[in-house]
Amino acid sequence: MIDVLALGEVMLRFDPGEGRIRTTRTFQVWEGGGEYNVVRGLRRCFGLRTAVVTALADNAVGRLVEDLVLQGGVDTSLIRWVPDDGIGRTARNGLNFVERGYGIRGALGVSDRAHTAVSQLRKGDIDWDTLFASGPRWFHTGGIFAGLSDTTVDVADEAMAAARRHGVTVSYDPNYRPSLWAGRGGADRAREVDLRLARHADVVVGALGLAGPYPGAVRVGRDEVPDALAEVAGRLPSARVLATTLRAVPSAGVNDWSSAAWSPTDGFVAGPDLPGLQVLDRIGSGDAFAAGLIHGLLTGTGLERALAYGTAHGALAMTTPGDVSMASLAEVEALMAGGSAAVRR
Repeated sequence: MIDVLALGEVMLRFDPGEGRIRTTRTFQVWEGGGEYNVVRGLRRCFGLRTAVVTALADNAVGRLVEDLVLQGGVDTSLIRWVPDDGIGRTARNGLNFVERGYGIRGALGVSDRAHTAVSQLRKGDIDWDTLFASGPRWFHTGGIFAGLSDTTVDVADEAMAAARRHGVTVSYDPNYRPSLWAGRGGADRAREVDLRLARHADVVVGALGLAGPYPGAVRVGRDEVPDALAEVAGRLPSARVLATTLRAVPSAGVNDWSSAAWSPTDGFVAGPDLPGLQVLDRIGSGDAFAAGLIHGLLTGTGLERALAYGTAHGALAMTTPGDVSMASLAEVEALMAGGSAAVRR
């Protein structure tokens, strides 16, 4: 039986290490995707049984993605395999080239994901009622999947509504990517979609993405976060938890890292503060935060401790390469308890 189910794209990430995409001769390959990273972290760090609903073109590249997902312990039985036409004319697998950044040079992502197999999912392709009747406790999706195409918006809406009918807790992460909405209505259309989908969510991660008139319209200072979350709560009256990471970026290698949340019962809650955090690779840290938060909420720790799980897990995810977390639960809880980076023997 699956504990947590995610809906989203899983891409191959090509990582030039300390080099640049435009000059490298070698890449290390990882798997990654905003929604998938959450269930991968929940499986490997927190020990929950997880699965991902996605689609892949059935060729050697798709099977490599499957192999990486299997190594992460995430159930692959819900992957839809789309026949390969030989050159990706009708369906292909997504690629993501990512530089980690260093110092004054920020991280850089160059995605190659148009016309992918998962972007062509349509409403009715998946029997969500049967899937949610099988007993998952939590369902997670987000704005990256919804932004892949006009049809994926409908798929996400259908899935979230079915989860609610079956009493499954639903989380949503707006996770705005300008490249996905260029030529398709931009930030205004993304906001419209996010509000349509977030109304199904019990928990919204990255909730500050819904503040202001459209994504990226406002920069929220630390002292403005309570009011911004209250504004979002007014737009989503059925939400039980709104959560967000808080990050300042003095350089690519040093981030000030924290979090905050709001709920109708707890009001505003501030998460742990980790200033001057040394960063190796920040990509996927927000997804790791979501995984830790979900773990805390599923185990009934209370919102403050759930925030601490998310903040610590996200921080540790930034100390290793790739999109996915390599942290253990013991490491997360040691950091939550104020542990140091001293050598453990």
